[in-house]
Amino acid sequence: MSSIDIELLKQAELFQEMKSAEIESILSCMSALTKKYKKDSYVLNFGEQINSIGIVLAGQVNVLMEDYWGNRNIVTMIKEGMTFAESYACAGVPLLVSIQAATDAEILWMDVKKILTVCSSSCSFHNRLIRNLVNLLATKNIIINHKLTFITQRSTREKLLTYLYAESKSKKSKAFSIPFDRQQLADYLSVDRSAMSNELSKLRNEGILEYNKNHFNFLRKPE
Repeated sequence: MSSIDIELLKQAELFQEMKSAEIESILSCMSALTKKYKKDSYVLNFGEQINSIGIVLAGQVNVLMEDYWGNRNIVTMIKEGMTFAESYACAGVPLLVSIQAATDAEILWMDVKKILTVCSSSCSFHNRLIRNLVNLLATKNIIINHKLTFITQRSTREKLLTYLYAESKSKKSKAFSIPFDRQQLADYLSVDRSAMSNELSKLRNEGILEYNKNHFNFLRKPE
């Protein structure tokens, strides 16, 4: 692994509070490997059973849920330094989602069994790696619960406002940016894009918010 890759991994949740030498040792111990993927190619497919955790080294991948008719819902977006598929790898169950490269991407793969099996020397940084994995799984569970709050709202307007208000609160500002374009936001909220765009226009006309592409600004609270 190059030094720039190690610097990126030092920022990843899985390697928090670890030194470069410790990360390099872990990657060697885990027989970690990297693989490149072209934009729109599938990194993992629905129904596939895996035993490795993925970390995005370059680019971005989307976690998707797709129905029988091909309609898709973006569960979450995974950016550089972020980890994915850890729950399925740990549980040993087939994937209920698909992972697609949103851009050209490079992924680091690590065998979860090697992560969870402490080596004979019981090195402290391996124990830290396990603790980080547990924290990561807990954080992902919270994120999923937040999304359920958005998509269980009854109307497109309520889903949209609940999501945008949560983003505003997390950024501690009435003006904020979101990580989705229009189609991605519609997929994330499980709504029709045209219906969502119509609600956005209504909210702007009502003086509740203004927006430009993925940047939003709340002008007042909706009644």
